Amino acid sequence: MPVPDLDLLTDAARAAGTLALPFWEGENKVWDKGRDDPVTEADYAVDTLLRETLTAARPDYGWLSEETEDGAARLAQKTLFIVDPIDGTRAFVAGQRTWAHSLAIVENGQVTAGVVYLPALDKLYRAERGGGATLNGAPLTVSDRRDLGGASVLASRPAFEPRHWPGGLPKIERHFRPSLAYRLCLVAEGRFDAMLTLRDSWEWDIAAGGLIAEEAGAKVTDRYGELLNFNNPHPVTKGVLTSTPALHDALSAGLNG
Repeated sequence: MPVPDLDLLTDAARAAGTLALPFWEGENKVWDKGRDDPVTEADYAVDTLLRETLTAARPDYGWLSEETEDGAARLAQKTLFIVDPIDGTRAFVAGQRTWAHSLAIVENGQVTAGVVYLPALDKLYRAERGGGATLNGAPLTVSDRRDLGGASVLASRPAFEPRHWPGGLPKIERHFRPSLAYRLCLVAEGRFDAMLTLRDSWEWDIAAGGLIAEEAGAKVTDRYGELLNFNNPHPVTKGVLTSTPALHDALSAGLNG
């Protein structure tokens, strides 16, 4: 009997962590893909491990990964893996702990299972569509904040520039973590009220974390309030806005007028 999709992703994520940790703790070659976009020996090693493990278990699933050359074949496949071998590579190179393996399964454009694993913190986030989200086995629920004033928002500094907020920047508190996948999970965990990125975002950065946040009760859209759809020919979304449902409309209105 085949292993369920979510368990398959979980086992693969843990194996990826076992492989990546020695690189993080020791020697690790680093290259620059351009525009301050580093890639490491560990990225490639983890990508190979995940691709071989997951596609062997599900040979009929397509494949999209940050570190694998993309092709049009995936567009014809109903179901595929969307993977970021190491999300937060700059943090990984700097010896910080907030990097993650992000693994998702997408069917007909929607994420059905997702895992985000932070080996250096031993934090394993999981979700299955309709089945809720967990952190190390404990159920996750977003914060209960209803007032935008004082809300804690994970975002990079440029997202708080006044030009992005036609009606004026709300009185919200900005925080930051390097990994987009981790930011989504922190909203799911209820540690922060929202996360926001205005830049186009690669699908592999947000597929797994987006489902985890959604299953914990968050509303997850692009920066314009449109629902996300995956396995696009150019696999990017127009930013990401994720928050408790009570805050989402106010944040979206502030951004989009």
